[in-house]
Amino acid sequence: MKPKRILLARHSESIGNVDKTAYARIPDYALPLTPRGRRQSRQLGREIRKLIGKEPIHFYVSPWRRTRETLLGIVSELDRKQWTATEDPRLREQEWGHLRSTEATDIIEQEREAYGTFYYRFDDGESGADVYDRCASLLESVYRDFSQAAFPPNCAFIGHSLTNRLLVTRWMRWSPEQFEQIANPGNCELWVMPLQSDGGYQMAAPLRTEPVGHRNIAVPPGYARLMPLRPMHIARAVKKR
Repeated sequence: MKPKRILLARHSESIGNVDKTAYARIPDYALPLTPRGRRQSRQLGREIRKLIGKEPIHFYVSPWRRTRETLLGIVSELDRKQWTATEDPRLREQEWGHLRSTEATDIIEQEREAYGTFYYRFDDGESGADVYDRCASLLESVYRDFSQAAFPPNCAFIGHSLTNRLLVTRWMRWSPEQFEQIANPGNCELWVMPLQSDGGYQMAAPLRTEPVGHRNIAVPPGYARLMPLRPMHIARAVKKR
């Protein structure tokens, strides 16, 4: 049964969000939450409980430490019989592939901004396009789960900033150019996608956008008439963080 509501949430605040030097000492997948992040995850659990009431929910969660800890905080606010969960590595964040200094991170982020977030590939890691491909594979598995008669009416993904953006991009069949307009969600920011009468999903609230940091044009004149873009539910642009 297709769930009537899809939820996507970024993990709570991790030490990497408040101390960029942590990336030089701790692998990205092992970064823990801060005390504030643990409080955020419990608050997110209360927000989800208010949204779904006593209805059951199934979680898909990235196997990184900060997403696992976020799930622990969320489900502490729910009845134990109310939720089930599946861990899936395809929901992990874009891999940089190595420990890195703050100076190296700044250089790489500037290069990625100038080249384009979707196509830029880290030397030892992934491009945004690689993450898109595994999101597509993940959704194939998810839709097989949806075909089960006992699948609950609510489904949530506990993931990461870029991965959640690309998961929504694949779900909505948006273009790489449309993906690059979407602003990163904040820690524990919750996106809700209700089921529509046509069997598809739409964003319940407009996504925030941000200016694209490069001027590389991959859409030739006249192409949009042949391949029109799917509409986006977006809000006003915000400044780059």
